[in-house]
Amino acid sequence: MKRVLVINPGSTSTKIGVYDDEQPVLIETLRHSAEEIAQFAKVADQFHFRKDVILKVLEKNNMDLKTLHGVVGRGGLFKFIPSGTYAVNDEMVKDVLNPTKGEHASNLGCLIAREIGDELGIPSFIVDPVVVDELDPLARISGMPEIERVSIFHALNQKAVARRYAHAIGKAYQDLNLIVVHLGGGVSVGAHEQGRVIDVNNALNGEGPYSPERAGGLPVADLVKLCYSGQYTQEELLRRITGQGGVVAYLGTNNMMEVEERMAAGDEKAKLVFEGMAYQTVKEIGACACVLKGKVDQIILTGGIAYSKPMTDYITQRVSFIAPVTVYPGEDELLALAQGGLRVLNGEEEVAVY
Repeated sequence: MKRVLVINPGSTSTKIGVYDDEQPVLIETLRHSAEEIAQFAKVADQFHFRKDVILKVLEKNNMDLKTLHGVVGRGGLFKFIPSGTYAVNDEMVKDVLNPTKGEHASNLGCLIAREIGDELGIPSFIVDPVVVDELDPLARISGMPEIERVSIFHALNQKAVARRYAHAIGKAYQDLNLIVVHLGGGVSVGAHEQGRVIDVNNALNGEGPYSPERAGGLPVADLVKLCYSGQYTQEELLRRITGQGGVVAYLGTNNMMEVEERMAAGDEKAKLVFEGMAYQTVKEIGACACVLKGKVDQIILTGGIAYSKPMTDYITQRVSFIAPVTVYPGEDELLALAQGGLRVLNGEEEVAVY
């Protein structure tokens, strides 16, 4: 048996878990008030504060740190890397402390894991961060030499459910061609060819389907005109693309359960926007099917919005001619992180070097 501590920092919370193999021994969500977070100028400055909160909760639950075999943190926004479980090293820490792709709470995962691991003399890891990049060269071409398509998506959950499906049918992930759709605050649709995500929409910065709070792909010329209209600053438009776009821009809410309730009450606009998101997702699935030359073993729907039967039914009815559809609703990121660390600790996967 191997015991691992898992750390997943979010903007106003830190989720932690202790797993004996894949069985949870402790799961906690540690909430941080706006006042607590506001005292730090940069995300990296929160490091010691969050680490201390974690250690206090572990102590309160009588968790003996000496029983741990490894510590796994959520990966952050650093350089693009292939999928895998990475040992936290000095180079990774340096890139997190000097971020070039933006600050995000997930950057703290490797810092906290590294220090706790070093203090205990055990390894520290990160698993499949959002900057996992396995794109084929063709997928990088945008149409303008000044702009290259990049890989930013829900890599941790997409990879985890792909492996889960492969295990369920008694095959290796590397032997399958899958289309995995993460339906959450952002929507990412990935073409998984024999263990590599060879194409995927940038689910953060304006590609693919719109989502509860992201605008997705937009008509480019009209967006350029809006940029020069004088109506918005650059920051305001960037927020309209990520955070204030998509469903919330049309309906004033990013709560898809509320949208479903409005549909059920006869709100035609809510129905149109809901189905529009599903429609755009279907088109992206079709594009991935072409990338995989029609050789698709399974389509997997996952993420929080995959709990919505109207959403999954709409998508399934339109794409099941491509391949059968499996629904794995939700996203168990703590378990996915634990599984990545355990694969290395158990010798099932070679640790990757950042």
